[in-house]
Amino acid sequence: MKDALALLVRDVPHQTVVLDVDQDPALLSLYDELVPVLFARKSNDQETGGAGRELCHYFLDIDKVKAFCDE
Repeated sequence: MKDALALLVRDVPHQTVVLDVDQDPALLSLYDELVPVLFARKSNDQETGGAGRELCHYFLDIDKVKAFCDE
């Protein structure tokens, strides 16, 4: 998912943060079977805060990522 995302958003200013779910008990309890999971947050988005909005898990959902970038 990480490589596919990098290609998809190569022309969009962004920052990617990779977290190891297995190293955080709270994340592991939430996302154990959903890994990989992709969250997105815009720098000016005050409402979502934290990790942001969950866009997809298992596989990259290109349509959801594009829709998020176009918002």
